[in-house]
Amino acid sequence: MAGVLVGLALLAFWLYSLFDVITSPEEEVRNVPKPLWVMIVALIPVAGGLLWLLRGRPQAPRSDRQSAPQAGPARPAAPPKGPDDDPEFLRELERRMRGDD
Repeated sequence: MAGVLVGLALLAFWLYSLFDVITSPEEEVRNVPKPLWVMIVALIPVAGGLLWLLRGRPQAPRSDRQSAPQAGPARPAAPPKGPDDDPEFLRELERRMRGDD
C-alpha cells in the first residue's frame, strides 16, 4: 500500500514538473532552453523535476526588490474604481438631490 502511495506521489510530482515547464514563459526559463527542459523532465522523471525546480524554473521577484523605493517622480493616484469612489461624482449627486440644478 505504501509503495502505491509513493508511486502516486512521484507521478504527481512528475506531472506537476512537466506542466510547470510547459507553461513557463520561454524568456524566463533559466540555464538551458525550454525545449531541453521539457526533454529533461520528461525523460528523467524525479531527477529532472528536481533539477527543473532548482535550476530552471523562473525565479519569483524577491520581496526586498519590490519594497525598495523607486527613484523618479511619484506615481499619480489611481483613478476611482467606481462612481461611488469618485468624490466629484458624489458632489454632483448630492447637488442634484438638493435640487440645485
